[in-house]
Amino acid sequence: MYADFIEQLRKQQLVRKKAGLFRSRVMLNGPQETHVSIDGQDFLAFCSNDYLGLANHPALIEAAVDGAQRYGVGAGASHLISGHGIAHHKLEEALARFVGFPRALLFSTGYMANIGVVTALLGRGDAIFADKLNHASLNEAALLSRAKLIRYPHADLSVLEKRLAASKAKLKLVMTDAVFSMDGDVAPVDELLALCEEHNALLLLDDAHGFGVLGKQGRGVLSSFEHCNMQSPNIIYMATLGKAAGVFGAFVAAQPEVIEAFIQYARSYIYTTATPALLSHTLLKSLALIEQEEWRREQLRKLIAQLKSELQSLRWQLLPSNTPIQPLIVGESEAAVQISKALHEQGILVPAIRPPTVPEGMARMRISLSALHSEEDVKRLTTMLRDLAMNWNA
Repeated sequence: MYADFIEQLRKQQLVRKKAGLFRSRVMLNGPQETHVSIDGQDFLAFCSNDYLGLANHPALIEAAVDGAQRYGVGAGASHLISGHGIAHHKLEEALARFVGFPRALLFSTGYMANIGVVTALLGRGDAIFADKLNHASLNEAALLSRAKLIRYPHADLSVLEKRLAASKAKLKLVMTDAVFSMDGDVAPVDELLALCEEHNALLLLDDAHGFGVLGKQGRGVLSSFEHCNMQSPNIIYMATLGKAAGVFGAFVAAQPEVIEAFIQYARSYIYTTATPALLSHTLLKSLALIEQEEWRREQLRKLIAQLKSELQSLRWQLLPSNTPIQPLIVGESEAAVQISKALHEQGILVPAIRPPTVPEGMARMRISLSALHSEEDVKRLTTMLRDLAMNWNA
């Protein structure tokens, strides 16, 4: 029986390979930077979510060393036993101030945060309204909650409004990516919030790709909408700390009673070891750099404009994104893989994103820009893409 099981797995994986859907890992020999080394070969990388270029910042490395000396390297227990330290507490207070909420709560990852939030608050008899392009963690959270899942077409507020109005659920939750991780577009947060307030629904914003990048001083998607009521009690805000912040982890910010509910009922918070305190100590320094160094966001804006300008006549089209996520739509999975391999041969890393991560026929090159990329880096990429497009026979 076991041999049959292994043979079944082998056949499934062979099917994925033939369909151009098989995934494999690369192994970096050093830190996360725009120029990386893999198996002794140097690459120009456009595949990291380190949008502000903080992952290898000397000040963060120094803070991590200091944190390790102060707190050791392991938390040793869950937050509710003895794993919650002064560094965690200071970071939660700093994050709450930074994004403009009364309280914040640390989670190990954004995936665990979304699952913890949704399952702690909703269950049978409740309803979740989800954008069809939401991240997998939000979809998984909805399924685990056992609430009724009602999906609406991407950013289609008219459909969402009708479905909210028709719902008789005890508790309603609208959940959405703030910046959609595969398309790079920004959710209409101000209009979503207005709908939630009108229909007495909560709004969960997953700002994994907006925190640190969008808004005044990188304070996230809410601060980028001039007329958005950031103090609305309807909002639950989640952001990750391993992308623009350059370290690891996630947090949720909301009203005090909501945060307390997560401490009491969020299983992905209660039943896991706390992250090392040295990471929270390091993130305090990261938060200061995010707030103070506006040049990083300015550089991103310049690079985004350059990329768009230099690829505007390409046979493959960029999706309309003003974020560091710049998706180049190729179409078929095999074509995306071929382009990624061709770039790889020239020392450039751009991942091919294929179904089921994106819809069938919408395979793409997901170009991720960093504040540490130079104009010359972007020029090298766009030149190679134009050359590939000119000689493309597929």
